Amino acid sequence: MESNTAASMWLRQVAMVAKERDPVRHEVFELLGLTSDFEDDGVSVFGLHNSVMAIGDTFLEIVAPTQANTTAGRLLERMGGDGGYMVLVQTDDIDFYRSHTENLGVRKIWQADRENVKAFHMHPKDLGATIVSIDWMAPEDEWAWAGKGWQSRSAKYVDKITAVDVQCNDQLTTARRWADVLDQPTQLEGDTHVLRMKAGKVNFVAALDDRGEGVCGIEFRVSDRDAIKVKAEMLGLKWRDNELMVAGTRFRFVDADESTQV
Repeated sequence: MESNTAASMWLRQVAMVAKERDPVRHEVFELLGLTSDFEDDGVSVFGLHNSVMAIGDTFLEIVAPTQANTTAGRLLERMGGDGGYMVLVQTDDIDFYRSHTENLGVRKIWQADRENVKAFHMHPKDLGATIVSIDWMAPEDEWAWAGKGWQSRSAKYVDKITAVDVQCNDQLTTARRWADVLDQPTQLEGDTHVLRMKAGKVNFVAALDDRGEGVCGIEFRVSDRDAIKVKAEMLGLKWRDNELMVAGTRFRFVDADESTQV
């Protein structure tokens, strides 16, 4: 399935959800070689606090509930613990996607409309599997959700998020729906349906557990694999086939020549 629009889209941020933010934040800091992050007070409107970490020019977020009866809290209960939360993609044509998603009947559960930031979150039942946010920034290489000066806070051992894995009950149906809504091409690679963007991709994988549909893995382009292995051992994390399980989410580490990123 091919894209029908000239609008570009790329993977910019992946969010995880945790019952307690700080222990997961500490683990990720150690594992990926981070020394600083950004806490966005704006997520308090969702009953959350967070940590946004720069991975090159992409971002990893950890959110945790600060009050009862939140979307994140209900997801934690459904999964039975920490795990993946949502996907944020960036576009150069937010007006197209506003109109396009409305024409497809996709409900927007949150919107931002500022001079330099425009974004909306889509209802997971209308897209499938997880919450997705479509964001526009000016200038294009900025990322408001990471605060000012994020370029100096990047991880030392990884330099980009190159893919996100989404587990779903029906991979083909979910992949086709995402392709329609995001207007991006999909293809079958081996046994996996893959949605490819200008940078980054989404892998639709069969459910690996009984935690339900949603984000289940994140792929990082690695710059110091040995350092990550040392940190993983210190943290008591089991390294297997270039993967680690971190707070209910698989972290997969690939070399530059294994990724499709520029």
